[in-house]
Amino acid sequence: MSKTRHILGLSGGKDSTALAIFMRDKVSEMEYVFCDTDKELDETYEYLNRVEAFLGKKIIRLNAKAGFDHWLEVYGGYLPAPNMRWCTKMLKLKPFEEYVGDEPVISYVGIRADENRVGYISTKPNITAVYPYKEHGIDYAGVMRILEESGIGLPPYLKWGRLHSGCYFCFFQRPIEWVRLLEHHPKLFDKAQAYEKESKDPGKSFTWSHGMPLAELRKPENVAKIKAKHLEMVDRNNAARPNKKLVEVLAGLELDDDQPKSCLICQL
Repeated sequence: MSKTRHILGLSGGKDSTALAIFMRDKVSEMEYVFCDTDKELDETYEYLNRVEAFLGKKIIRLNAKAGFDHWLEVYGGYLPAPNMRWCTKMLKLKPFEEYVGDEPVISYVGIRADENRVGYISTKPNITAVYPYKEHGIDYAGVMRILEESGIGLPPYLKWGRLHSGCYFCFFQRPIEWVRLLEHHPKLFDKAQAYEKESKDPGKSFTWSHGMPLAELRKPENVAKIKAKHLEMVDRNNAARPNKKLVEVLAGLELDDDQPKSCLICQL
């Protein structure tokens, strides 16, 4: 019989990072992997390098030969969208399962004890998903404690208002996150905009932000409207929830609990 492998997938987000730290001294044979889209924020790559140094073990980067641009060409220039998430399938799930192969594997998933969601579960019969946070009762505050005590801290992109790891042009970003990308990484915003295609022909326009191409979103008047609408939402949330989570105080940001959770393998 094949020896069971232990694999923990990192996304560059706080939950999977804290899980890697938590499991470091518990499973010596752990394999750490990161499915690289080749379109991550520079802060994400830098953060992973710090995590790698702390773990004392190489984080295996998958997708070395075929990143986002390759698959965009394969899909005929169709940008990924909530109803066609080929990016998650081809850049996250597929390479992970290919790396796993057919050997028995325990996959460690960073779903916290205070979350009511499942995350990525492979349909491959040789992969068994486990949830250490749930087993040990580690909630949001527990994750924050692990990051703080380790000295790794929060992912640096949180400081300027990006809420999750993943591609800099992720279609799950809210308008305010696009504005923040424009302000903090204007060159990346330009690159994201260059991917968009507008056409009068039905089904031939491809944009990241539903209902507003980035060429429109970046106009000063629209930026001002997005910021104003966002502030209204923050005020409503603060009135409804006066006791902020620790990360909101530390990083000076508001967490969007209603953010779509469908791409957890990218965002944990």
